[in-house]
Amino acid sequence: MTALTARRLLNKVPEVTLFFWVIKIMCTTIGETAADYLNENLGFGLTNTTYVAGALLAVLLLAQFRARRYVAPLYWSVVVVISVFGTLITDNMTDRYNVPLTLSTPVFAAILAAVFATWWGVERTLSIHSIVTTRREAFYWLAILFTFALGTAAGDLVAEQASLGYGVSIAIFGGIIALIAAAHYGLGLNAVLTFWLAYIMTRPLGASIGDELSQSSHKYGGLGLGTTGTSYLFLAGILVLVTYLTVTKRDQTPPEAIEATA
Repeated sequence: MTALTARRLLNKVPEVTLFFWVIKIMCTTIGETAADYLNENLGFGLTNTTYVAGALLAVLLLAQFRARRYVAPLYWSVVVVISVFGTLITDNMTDRYNVPLTLSTPVFAAILAAVFATWWGVERTLSIHSIVTTRREAFYWLAILFTFALGTAAGDLVAEQASLGYGVSIAIFGGIIALIAAAHYGLGLNAVLTFWLAYIMTRPLGASIGDELSQSSHKYGGLGLGTTGTSYLFLAGILVLVTYLTVTKRDQTPPEAIEATA
């Protein structure tokens, strides 16, 4: 099988477009609000919510690995659920095992760094344009899982433990993403590095947006829309955009780009 054929068969991730980032931030917001919705509003409790999210994630990942190409609804379903599960990892460490955010944040950062180091050591690339084998896809999803766990811990650390509030947290992480974009487009900083840095930062940004919309706290702020309304609002937005991309295929790798990277 040629590299070109392999790329066409195993093009398992979307191209990085504006749609990608908008949906990604919506997914991170869902991760924050849906976890709270299942845990508190529906009364599942933290443990049962973790089990349900973990089981659903396992089923979706199995389907994703079995697919031979990028399928927008399946891919983004995995991202939504892995966002919820990544949030629950941090919530369990914080609420159930009383691990302080000042510890869990650097621990998750170290784990993520180890994942990237191992991925690079084995594959010699971290590019999302080269997810052409099952092993690379496994590294990809493992990295994404820990970006969500790290982002949740970092977002809570800044917004709540540091008492800066949700609005300030949005400004901080949004500003960091803007600096990363400027470094890439203005200074030519490596595309793979800036992609993963921005990907990590969208998690605390999305979490802070979710908290700002759903929560109502005198200390931290919030509009008080509730986790139910916020979750459904962002799920509807994701559904509309993913349906659009499924029909138009605007986030699929063009044939000429496949040939250029074969």
